[in-house]
Order: sequence, then C-alpha cells, then structure tokens
Amino acid sequence: MTVLDQDGVRVTVDGAIATVTLHRAEKRNAQTFATWRALAAAGRSLPGTVRVAVLAAEGPSFSAGLDRRAFTPEGFPGEPSFAELARLDDASLDEVIAGYQEAFSWWRRNDVISVASVRGHAIGAGFQLALACDLRICADDVEFAMRETSLGLVPDLGGTSPLVSLVGYARALEICATGRSVHAAEAERVGLANLVVPAAELEAATADLVAALVAPPRDAVVETKALLRSAVASDYDTQRAAERAAQARRLRDLLGEGD
Repeated sequence: MTVLDQDGVRVTVDGAIATVTLHRAEKRNAQTFATWRALAAAGRSLPGTVRVAVLAAEGPSFSAGLDRRAFTPEGFPGEPSFAELARLDDASLDEVIAGYQEAFSWWRRNDVISVASVRGHAIGAGFQLALACDLRICADDVEFAMRETSLGLVPDLGGTSPLVSLVGYARALEICATGRSVHAAEAERVGLANLVVPAAELEAATADLVAALVAPPRDAVVETKALLRSAVASDYDTQRAAERAAQARRLRDLLGEGD
C-alpha cells in the first residue's frame, strides 16, 4: 500500500514494514528542500502498525547530496536561495533549518527501527540521511563522504552526533574536515556499515535483517532501543535504574499485571 508519493519520495507499507524510497534516479537522488519536506511527511504518514522503516533508493546512487541548484544564485524555484536564508535574523534562520532537520530526525524514534539500504554514492546530505537511520546495510560499491566543509558549510542535518557515536571524534573530524570518501571496506571496519554485501545481494540482505528485526515481541524491542539510546548519555547507575524500570514494565505486561 502506498501512503505517500511526492517530490521524489515514495512510502509503501506492508504490515509491520514501511519502505521509504528516494526515486529521482536520473538526478542520483539529489535532495531538494521539497525532498526534505516529503521525508518529514513520510515519518508522519507511518501507521502505528509499522515496526521497521527501510530507507532505500532507486538507481545506482543512494543520494548524491544536495541538488546543485541550491548553490546557484537562483536556488530552487519557489524556494528561498542561500543568499535569502543568510539575510534572515537568527531566530528565523534557526526555525528554517530546524524544519529541514525534521526530515532526518524521526528515523531514530523509539517505536520504529530504521534501516538504510545504501548503494553507490551517499554524499553530504545523502551521508547524513544514511546516518539518520539506526542501521546501515551497504553494497560493496558504497561511497560515503561529508563534503559540506569543502563548500564552506557544516553538516547541519543531524549527522554529526551519529557520526561521532559510530566512529569516534577524531575519525569523524578527519572525515568531515577532509571531505574524503569512505568506501565499503572501511565503512564496515569503522562501524558506519553494519554489513557490506555484493551489490546484487543488497535487497535480499536488507530483507533478511528486517525479518529478524520484526521477529521478537514489539514492546521488548521498543524498550530495548530506548535503553540503548539513553545509554549514550546516562551514567552507569542511572542506566541500571532505567533497565530495572523497563524490565518491571515488561514483566508486568507479560504477566498481565499492568495498570
């Protein structure tokens, strides 16, 4: 069932599995401001039955980043240019960028596990979109790169936090400051990719992982994801307390002792 199809983003739902597909293959799935609005709408469109959201792309590239028209004086038709954005006051510009970030933020909500199925180029905004997901299954032709600094910009779509969490501060800084490419073997070695497979096997490997993710009871997975996310910032005793509270909820739910 298709629940959304707009601006190069299509969302289909099959029971507990939603697939969000970028389909501007002729543009290597380059992103526009409209793409980001559609991706934000994708998150809002998911039925409550969805447990796993797969992010995929048509064509040989996952996403080549921000559409180059953004860097022209005219920008995108009907959209503010970079020059116009720069002239906004701080509060207004902050609000605009926060709206763009919504496209990248919902993938980590606790009730859904998100899986990026990545092939070919994942550059700039494409890299940040892959980083937005909980897990990344990659083809052996994948190429990640954070090119924002070479354009005089910064990664501002939520990508800095997961990148540092995955590869550490020093490597994240080196990747971002140099803008170099990270290919499949390195991506798997440093933790950017959960799994690398031959390109021809990417869809099958993604399907296998999704099947494993929906096998356990939903509430146990939701609670576990929440615990793991909180573990990053919590001290040991706080995290142990959170584990105890979560286990108490699970035991009472399993035994029908909840409120």
